Amino acid sequence: QVQLVESGGGLVQPGGSLRLSCAASGSIFRIYAMGWYRQAPGKQRDLVARISSGSTTYYADSVKGRFTISRDNAKNTVYLQMNSLKPEDTAVYYCNTVPVRPNYWGQGTQVTVSS
Repeated sequence: QVQLVESGGGLVQPGGSLRLSCAASGSIFRIYAMGWYRQAPGKQRDLVARISSGSTTYYADSVKGRFTISRDNAKNTVYLQMNSLKPEDTAVYYCNTVPVRPNYWGQGTQVTVSS
């Protein structure tokens, strides 16, 4: 069983930056493609960035050029560097495998972009 713990969220002004971290338990982490997902109030949970086991990346159009996903397999950790944040980026951010394993969802970390 893999447990995922997200951290690094907070309140930031428009144009600011945050770096999210997702720490995974379990040595099999390195074979999974991992993703960052987000869910805004009243909306579905969507994939915003994905990284394969070989570090190939994918980004949703809404974050392309502003967000960067990376992974450190030695630390069993996935990161999401978020720059040029916009109010519409406000959401709870979660990490999970790609495709999703429903029993891996963690608590998420809240990101609020507001002046």
